[in-house]
Amino acid sequence: MHSDKAIITCAITGVLTDPGQHPVPVTPEELAREARRACDAGASVVHLHFRRQEPGKGHLPSWDPQLARDCVQALRAACPGLIINQSTGVVGPDCQGPIDCLRATRPEMAACNAGSLNYLKVRSDGAWAWPPTLFDNPPAKVKEFIDAMAETGTLPEFECFDLGIVRCVQMYRQTGMYQGLPEYNFVFGVASGMPADPDLLPILLRLKIPQAPWQATL
Repeated sequence: MHSDKAIITCAITGVLTDPGQHPVPVTPEELAREARRACDAGASVVHLHFRRQEPGKGHLPSWDPQLARDCVQALRAACPGLIINQSTGVVGPDCQGPIDCLRATRPEMAACNAGSLNYLKVRSDGAWAWPPTLFDNPPAKVKEFIDAMAETGTLPEFECFDLGIVRCVQMYRQTGMYQGLPEYNFVFGVASGMPADPDLLPILLRLKIPQAPWQATL
């Protein structure tokens, strides 16, 4: 019998999910309540996005360090022992907001988006679901996050949206950008990234560094 345990991560806010359309949490109190529900259902890790607190803005990211601190303190009070995996995704070269939040909260884990992706989606009528966006993560930006996470004692989770990004992670290790075995997160289902196809998993496992831990996000 296989004895490995599955570790469940719950992303309680989604990605830019509008709380006006879906009941996702926004305030520290709401985040703590939903984290407690996730833990009670078997999750041991919560992937956390901070949201703006103004009315009608709860789908937008916030990089306010005090808000980040308030959210994390509320989650830790509600869920002792919870592992917090913090989002850091930001478009453009300015990483200061996410880095300030890392320093304010010092989470156990944080997303380290490992490569760039054309972030696209098309509606059924053929129109773009949002303006075509480049989610830019060049090596210099990745290194800035790696260094900040080393400072805060945070484990980088290398998010890989496509096969080539998986191969980039090995190069970060080869060049000394990152020491030790990286933690991979294979992100499936982004419309312009890897599809949620189980046939891809054996390929991804061959491409990652041997013995390196991994998880999948759907």
